[in-house]
Amino acid sequence: MLSYEIRPSAAMGRLSGEGAFEVLARARELEAQGHNIIHLYVGEPDFETPEHIKSAGIEAIRANQTHYTPTAGIAPLREAIAAYASRFRDITPAFSPSEVVVGPGLKSLIWNVLCAIVDPGDEVVFADPAYPAYASCVSYLQAKAVPVPLLERTGFRLDLDQLAAKMSSRTRVLILNSPHNPTGGVLTRSDLETIAELALKHDVTVVTDEIYCRNVYDAAFFSIASLPEMRERTIILDGFSKAYAMTGWRLGYAIMPAHLARVVALMGQNTYSCTAAFVQHGGTAALEGPDDSVTRMVAEFRGRRDAIVAGLNALPGVRCVTPPGAFYVFPNVSAITSDDRRLGSYLLEEAGVGVLAGSYFGDAGRGYLRLSYANSLDNITLALERMKAALPAFTA
Repeated sequence: MLSYEIRPSAAMGRLSGEGAFEVLARARELEAQGHNIIHLYVGEPDFETPEHIKSAGIEAIRANQTHYTPTAGIAPLREAIAAYASRFRDITPAFSPSEVVVGPGLKSLIWNVLCAIVDPGDEVVFADPAYPAYASCVSYLQAKAVPVPLLERTGFRLDLDQLAAKMSSRTRVLILNSPHNPTGGVLTRSDLETIAELALKHDVTVVTDEIYCRNVYDAAFFSIASLPEMRERTIILDGFSKAYAMTGWRLGYAIMPAHLARVVALMGQNTYSCTAAFVQHGGTAALEGPDDSVTRMVAEFRGRRDAIVAGLNALPGVRCVTPPGAFYVFPNVSAITSDDRRLGSYLLEEAGVGVLAGSYFGDAGRGYLRLSYANSLDNITLALERMKAALPAFTA
């Protein structure tokens, strides 16, 4: 018998996982047993990476672009990001490549950015529900998470009065995510103008996660960084996974004042060293090449969104608002049960439909489910049929 057990650090006890990976593991087990599972829990476009991007990556490998790169990213990609982000967000004067840090996926940059600007005891304000990495990182850093509940009646936009009540001289960072995961809500320009006023009043740094900025269906995307006096206090997070179907490439970026970019790059040196060179060449091709693949994907997502919202609203006990962004719906199932995790498990086990419980994203998500419509219309239709057949037998 072993007499010694390696003890995890106390810091590891402050980390939290993601429900998506728990559901994924069980879904794979069921598939291995011969069950057919429709995967509506994964935030991954079901499209293939566009050909010109794949070709750029392959050519880079053939040209032996397989060695170490600067931690902040190769110059061509940083230049392309600075130009694209300035143009897309209507930022003047344009960003400089010195303000750009590239990383192997956006999650690593979320962590490195927060590690670079948050001290123990700082208050960090963000929406509830929210992408789980925010709360996990804030907890790990021994900062204080200050959640602001999102409300269905406002289209899952931040309640600005509640936000104002949560912010104070103790607030160090405000994290925005628009379009929003998991609800698909989008902050309007008017919302962001008010939020900017609060950030200026309380001298707060804004971290804006804009990874779904190309997935906006009913209005033009607007970034808080483009507002007066906000550029110097805003850190933009973005990447290639969602817009260009490049999830497995692991390529994200952050834009911030140059002095802070050097600090975040130093964090990168101490964690991942650098991002694969050929992946970065693929990212350069994505930004500098044709954009038609993105517009086609967005058009397809819009059609799927409308179909899944209509189908969910036709199910007894389910209520679903139409989300203006991202590729998620967040139906209210509180009329069926208060235990959204049990319902999510039931739908996976009995109907073969993988969804995520809203409470995986925070307390305010309780009573909701998150479904991704980054799946084919045929699969979405079949999933709705299975849910319709299975829900009457569910016991709360």
